[in-house]
Amino acid sequence: MIVLLSVGPGTLESTMTEDLSPAERYAASRKRAAEQATALASFREMYDFGLDPFQIEACQALEAGKGVLVAAPTGSGKTIVGEFAVHLALLQGKKCFYTTPIKALSNQKYADLCRRYGADKVGLLTGDNSVNSEAPVVVMTTEVLRNMLYAGSQTLLGLGHVVMDEVHYLSDRFRGAVWEEVIIHLPASVTLVSLSATVSNAEEFGDWLDTVRGDTEVIVS
Repeated sequence: MIVLLSVGPGTLESTMTEDLSPAERYAASRKRAAEQATALASFREMYDFGLDPFQIEACQALEAGKGVLVAAPTGSGKTIVGEFAVHLALLQGKKCFYTTPIKALSNQKYADLCRRYGADKVGLLTGDNSVNSEAPVVVMTTEVLRNMLYAGSQTLLGLGHVVMDEVHYLSDRFRGAVWEEVIIHLPASVTLVSLSATVSNAEEFGDWLDTVRGDTEVIVS
């Protein structure tokens, strides 16, 4: 008769660790500590709810240095991915620009990020307002970023991530060129986070981003 014993993960891990040499145990402990200290782990601790699989997948891609296109319905929580880009940039000592299509959304996101990170770390640039423009995190309309790129603004120095909220505006016949110009002219060193409503051609759009911006992961929810 074969008896199957249920061994908990902690018990199994302890048994395996006991079989290792002191050097191997030290290396294993360092590896566990590194895994627990990932940017995503510290980010998740900031929220009192669990992240959805598509959010985790997108955040992991960003932490691996890839750009992402997240296509998800309105209200599904795709902005969490944008906020992770902010978190990641701050941990890396770089800047993050968070762009939105309209001033009202910029004002709202500015207020949200101020509550989370403090007003000293967040700025706002719209046609009407200029607040703390040299902050490590700056919320702005997409047109403001386009104008910065063409002007060669010093504010771009140290930029690590750009979040483009509502990037499906790219297909807008009147304003779409602004999104296209930003995507094309951003420095290659900048990681792009594209957040879109559900679109039928997400994979095609992702292929274009991959061509223009480099390694881009497409996540559809």
